Amino acid sequence: MEKEVLSIVDKRNGSTYEVPIHHGTIRAMDLRQIKTGPDDFGLMTYDPAFMNTASCKSAITFIDGDKGILRYRGYPIEQLAEKCSFLEVAYLVLFGELPSDPQLKEWVGAITHHTMLHETTKHFLEGFRYDAHPMGMLVSTVAALSTVYPDARNIHDPQVRKLQIMRLIGKMPTIAAYTYRHSLGLPYVYPDNDFSYSENFMNMLWKMTEPKYAANPVLARALDILFILHADHEQNCSANVMRSVGSSHADPFLSTAAAAAALSGPLHGGANEEVLKMLDQIGSKDKIPAYIAKVKAGEFKLMGFGHRIYKNYDPRASVIKWAADKVFEVTGRNPKLDIALELERIALEDDYFVKRKLYPNVDFYSGIIYQAMGFKPEIFTVLFAIPRTAGWLAQWQELLEDGEQKIARPRQVYTGYEARDFVPMEKRGVPAATATP
Repeated sequence: MEKEVLSIVDKRNGSTYEVPIHHGTIRAMDLRQIKTGPDDFGLMTYDPAFMNTASCKSAITFIDGDKGILRYRGYPIEQLAEKCSFLEVAYLVLFGELPSDPQLKEWVGAITHHTMLHETTKHFLEGFRYDAHPMGMLVSTVAALSTVYPDARNIHDPQVRKLQIMRLIGKMPTIAAYTYRHSLGLPYVYPDNDFSYSENFMNMLWKMTEPKYAANPVLARALDILFILHADHEQNCSANVMRSVGSSHADPFLSTAAAAAALSGPLHGGANEEVLKMLDQIGSKDKIPAYIAKVKAGEFKLMGFGHRIYKNYDPRASVIKWAADKVFEVTGRNPKLDIALELERIALEDDYFVKRKLYPNVDFYSGIIYQAMGFKPEIFTVLFAIPRTAGWLAQWQELLEDGEQKIARPRQVYTGYEARDFVPMEKRGVPAATATP
């Protein structure tokens, strides 16, 4: 068998190099040896947005975008969504194996124990304006927890890390619910240990004056499935931020707040809200052909279709579509669903979309379900952050245990001025704003 190497000939000087290939990759540092002379820094790779660069090795999530495959720790997402609870999947993502029955009971009990917020944190939330966006409140409050738990800085102690993991997963739904209640001017509802993870979140969101909130089991299960589907998604924007900030050895609360800030952008966590805006803009099924024509003309984008990784049907979208049917049996059919189904039908049959591999992604149906369940669009990204916390923490923990990882510090290709002398004010004839390199 031939050696796994890449032979490179530098035609600038005729030099030949052999670069080892591991797992279908070459190490960028191996290119540093390719130089034109002793004063040459050596070659670097230039890859804006990491389109073809692996920044780490990971055993958490596997994606094959061409085949439409998503697996957590080797398990197909479809099986996990059908058979598991979210906390069961969170344990898998974080610790590598599905928990035994005693392990799951202990894990669920620990998470439940950590759902309460310190009263000072509640006061912190009360300091936000009445119209503060829930995502901004969540990011700020998670970061503030760093001051509540100073032991979190001891990131190299596995037991301390596990404690912070349980705190974050337990408290994230509480923070999310409080941000939502704050935006409505409603009093906060304390966690109820009698409920499951999803039921307790619903209780903290929607309990009013009734002595005991009764969560609809169908909606609670649908929410649990949505949480499972969003638990992790490999090296996406927010996971990359979690690893980058974590590489400086910041504590997990600050690292998670940074990841949540990345998630808040409309190109990442806010995409399902954009789908709803698109469906509202279309209005009815009879207006779909005209909208499709404008998409083809480049006037609009077809929101919720296509994905940077998936070049096939997003496996999460098919699970969500199934869950939507169950939800609408309880809530009644959301009129946007008919528009969505017709859009999907056209996109899967029209050569324009088929050739571009624009298949429905997870955002296409999730917003419709969330809205049908009673969530307002401004909390959609917060709903995303709750389960993704497990994935972020799994990525963070894996980073800390990887001996190859160092503080993240990308290179750049400098395109500015060469060295030049300072120009006194009286000799500056061209305003700085109009000067060009």
